[in-house]
Amino acid sequence: MTQDARFEDASPKPLNIGAMDADDLQVISALVQDAVLPVGEMTYERGAGRFALLLNRFRWEDKSAARPERVQAVLAFETVRGVSSQGIDRSDKDTVLSLLSVEFAETDAPSGHVTLHFAGDGALRLTVEAIEATLRDVTRPYYAPSGKVPDHNA
Repeated sequence: MTQDARFEDASPKPLNIGAMDADDLQVISALVQDAVLPVGEMTYERGAGRFALLLNRFRWEDKSAARPERVQAVLAFETVRGVSSQGIDRSDKDTVLSLLSVEFAETDAPSGHVTLHFAGDGALRLTVEAIEATLRDVTRPYYAPSGKVPDHNA
C-alpha cells in the first residue's frame, strides 16, 4: 500500500517548483501570497519572452519555524508576449508592492492572461502563450523584520 506524502515530511531545502497549468499556478499563488517587492525588482525581457520578479516571500510552508520567516525568491514566467499594469507607477522603482494573488484566465487555449494582484488595487497582466512559471528560492530564509505573520483580518 502506498501512502501520500505529508506536509510535515517536506525537506527544508530551498523551494524550486514550476507551473504548467492553472491548478499548478494556484499552488504558486498560495506560496507567494503576501510577498513584498520594490517595483524596481521586476524585469521584462521582451525578446526572450520572460518576465521575472525578485520578491521577499513569506514562508507559508514552514509553520514549524520559531519565528516568522521570509526568503528571497524569483518568480518567473516564460512565453510572455506583453505586460500591462494598472495602479502601479512603474517609473517609481522604490515603491514597495505587496502581492496578494496570481491567477490565470484562458483566452485561446493554451494562451491567456496571468494577472498578479497587489494590495491597493494594483495589478500586472501578462499575456502568455501558455502557462510556464517557476518559483525558486535564491537566499537562505531570514526572520521576517516585522516578526509577525501576515493577517488579512485586520
